[in-house]
Amino acid sequence: MMGHSHAVSGAMLYAASAPFLPPLLLGVHLAPADILMGTVLCAGAALLPDLDHHDGTIAHFLGPVSKLLCRLVAWISGGHRHATHSLLFVALTGLGSWAGISYLGRNFTLGLTFVLLALAIRALRIHPPGDGPTAWLTIVGMAALGTAGLNRWLPSAPGWLPYAVALGALAHLLGDCLTKQGAPLLWPHRERYEIVLIKRSGNGVETKFLVPVMTVATFALLWFTALAPTVSS
Repeated sequence: MMGHSHAVSGAMLYAASAPFLPPLLLGVHLAPADILMGTVLCAGAALLPDLDHHDGTIAHFLGPVSKLLCRLVAWISGGHRHATHSLLFVALTGLGSWAGISYLGRNFTLGLTFVLLALAIRALRIHPPGDGPTAWLTIVGMAALGTAGLNRWLPSAPGWLPYAVALGALAHLLGDCLTKQGAPLLWPHRERYEIVLIKRSGNGVETKFLVPVMTVATFALLWFTALAPTVSS
């Protein structure tokens, strides 16, 4: 799947699960602001497994810095769709986010928020077209402004943020399981799991059907869980 599709799937999965899974798994009921913030950040987190892709959406979100990082991760993890496309990686992203928030404090939380916002802006194409300096400088500026704004509403230690990160990574894996190459969910076991609905990345099934359906579903879910006048804050 394309980066845009992954981001939309992450947003939809967070919006759909926010009223149910956080109370069950975390023991907390999310306020409307938490649902809105989490939906955007989960969209960004849905790009994280592609840290192993030297030319994917995530490789371009911060220009040369992100390209170098992706090449390094690809070398360490064994290439595209290997270690970072596993349930182990999902667990590590969630645990790593929790540890950073718990032990490194507010600066880590804001840094993670900035990265996830930048990824979401890139994947959802809320920036000038292209991969040049204008695009990624705009992404950096918008992410910085967004992080400064969210700083006002983010809890001191948002327990839902590691959940959003792990859920976004999981959404990515589920999306790749719909393609011909599948994903090695149980890595280092090499078997790839797939239910092929998308025969070629970016084809009509993905761009003209799945993405529009997921987009509409996300906005509908947000309306009922966070935006409707009857929803309490």
